[in-house]
Amino acid sequence: MADIAVLNAKFEKSGTLSTNVSLTPEDINVPVVHQVVKATLAGRRQGNASTKTRAEVRGGGAKPFKQKGTGRARQGSNRSPLMPGGGRAFGPSPRNFEQKLNKKVALKAIQAILADKLQAGKLTVVDKIESTGKTKDMYALLNGKGLLPALVVTESKESPALRAVKNLQWGKGMAVEGFSVYEAVKFENLVIEKAALESLLNRLV
Repeated sequence: MADIAVLNAKFEKSGTLSTNVSLTPEDINVPVVHQVVKATLAGRRQGNASTKTRAEVRGGGAKPFKQKGTGRARQGSNRSPLMPGGGRAFGPSPRNFEQKLNKKVALKAIQAILADKLQAGKLTVVDKIESTGKTKDMYALLNGKGLLPALVVTESKESPALRAVKNLQWGKGMAVEGFSVYEAVKFENLVIEKAALESLLNRLV
């Protein structure tokens, strides 16, 4: 059971949010968060590095020089990895770097990062983040409250706050449906709308 302070649009305390999800220091699971972060980064790799083997390089039909009498090591093809212009031995080929991530592990990582932010006093819950959509206004609001760098999470992906935070040097915004543990780790503060936090907590029940 945890009680989380909730602020109004002016970032003044207006109430609390009670949840049955445990967000104690014991719930901060560093290895699980590390696993999810590594899986996220691995999934972003393109994996399109490619080289040609001796079977794929053009040419190589004729023996480059006679077998004996030249003083050189015998060669059967000028496409050998030992020859200039030859194929690459054990070179990279396109591959998928994605790592399998169990659903329970992903949810445990979300619980761990929320517990970590809450225990560190870096979790700011707002009823509704009101924004004009202008970056300078969002910067003035967050910087004035000492909340930068920050990850701003809204309930809707159509929220003007996401547009306002888009160009912040020390900030990033996302809708709760695309919540990323990796991004939450990157930024010191987590500023989240109440409805968005409730949505995350409902996943953990």
